[in-house]
Amino acid sequence: MASEAQITQREIVSRNPATGEVLGRFDCATVADVRAAVLNARDAQAEWGVLPARERLKVLRRFQRLLQEGKTEVAQLITRETGKPYVEALLTEVLVVLDTCRFLVESGPAMLRDEAVPHGNLIMKAKVGQVRREPWGVVGVISPWNYPFSIPAGEVLAGLAAGNAVVLKPSEYTALTAVELRGLLARAGLPKNLFRVVLGDGVTGAALVEAPVDKIFFTGSVATGRRVAQAAAARLIPVVLELGGKDAMVVLDDADLDVASSAAVWGAFVNAGQTCLSVERCYVQRRQYEHFLELCLAKTQRLRIGNGMHRATDVGPLIHEGQLRIVEEHVAEARLHGARILTGGHRLPDLGANFYAPTLLANVDHSMQIMRDETFGPALPVMPFEDEEEVVRLANDSEFGLSASVWTGDSARGEKLAARLDAGTVMINDVVSCFGISEAPHGGVKSSGLGRTRGRLGLEEMVRAKYIDSDRLPYTKKVWWYGYGPEFGPQMEGFVDFLFAPSLLRRVRGGLRSFAAFFREGRL
Repeated sequence: MASEAQITQREIVSRNPATGEVLGRFDCATVADVRAAVLNARDAQAEWGVLPARERLKVLRRFQRLLQEGKTEVAQLITRETGKPYVEALLTEVLVVLDTCRFLVESGPAMLRDEAVPHGNLIMKAKVGQVRREPWGVVGVISPWNYPFSIPAGEVLAGLAAGNAVVLKPSEYTALTAVELRGLLARAGLPKNLFRVVLGDGVTGAALVEAPVDKIFFTGSVATGRRVAQAAAARLIPVVLELGGKDAMVVLDDADLDVASSAAVWGAFVNAGQTCLSVERCYVQRRQYEHFLELCLAKTQRLRIGNGMHRATDVGPLIHEGQLRIVEEHVAEARLHGARILTGGHRLPDLGANFYAPTLLANVDHSMQIMRDETFGPALPVMPFEDEEEVVRLANDSEFGLSASVWTGDSARGEKLAARLDAGTVMINDVVSCFGISEAPHGGVKSSGLGRTRGRLGLEEMVRAKYIDSDRLPYTKKVWWYGYGPEFGPQMEGFVDFLFAPSLLRRVRGGLRSFAAFFREGRL
């Protein structure tokens, strides 16, 4: 890890990727800053964590109202900082967060309340058990730049609703959006220090993982996620990891090709392809393949590329030069190995430094990076397949397993195929929008991560379960206590027969044999 002096000297700069305009400059939080933020958050959490859930959720209601009133300004800020079209900032960021509040306010109290645990074992019937859901304490959140409002806000709001304090380290490219989230929660009346934002780069993120937090939620690359998991494992703290995907779209021969092609184009190019749930590879049954390509080509060529602040823009810039180079490399490597570039495949320097033309590729296969590695840019590779057995093999031939989609006119056929795909989420006749369903869990399998965010399962990640058991016969010594004595073993064999023997006669005999154990002499 870098020294304190190295961190102090660092600065992050927020820029508009469409224009290059500097939006803000911030000093990186030092190791001491991060640790102080966590300790202050822990002090604040002591009172917050014991409040009833309904009291905590009053803050989320006020936050929701403030966000709804300021939706335009917040969406415009997101657009300036990420480059995505304004309407995408409004729908995939602001609207998603508003609905997250709705879900937590409506469903949170019931999900967080104590849960009775029935006892099926006859010998345990004199006990009453319950599971209590208690906050972890301080939750650390490390979030990405591609959805700088909806991803961290979903985790922050769930964490606060569950009674935790939260320390957020946002991406260095989208600091202003995180500062806006902090301001909205402060205006909503969230007690001081319950939600802290530490600004900085990857070194600052490492400092948060090493700080005295109780759990880490990380969204980002596989390589960084592994380092986060290793650092957390050394301290035996749990993690939730969302590490991206190479999401497959499967178009069967009975699908509506007009609808499916529109979905493929939107699913591949929304947020300039910088979406973990985006269509990163598309498989089309062979007899529909050429027609599907024709439809995608015509629709891709109609897209309007430009500054996201212009209301007519469909596709904005990539976040920075480094991300653009990854897209270029994947497309160039595919072309070198025989892929056809039907449209796009080049930069758009007349629009700005970070613009890349939406690219449609045919004649691709799994020997190419563009079908194996996460591209995270405006590229749609389309490959034919013969039958369902082949497409299941192709779709599952990936280290990733975040999401997938199946396109068919037969829902039963789609559900049957969806069950065979290795993915945390499979949508039938839709793409990407599963993240907008607040009740649905989000997360993947294989290298796409561990654990879940959003929905009931995501809220469960924000609490730790405590089982409490109360005996209703407090003045009675338990039969299984000392001393055992020479007859106790055979008596308990009879008791096991009484509970589980396959025949009624053996159960009756076992019960009679065990009865004396409750009155044996020599019990302590």
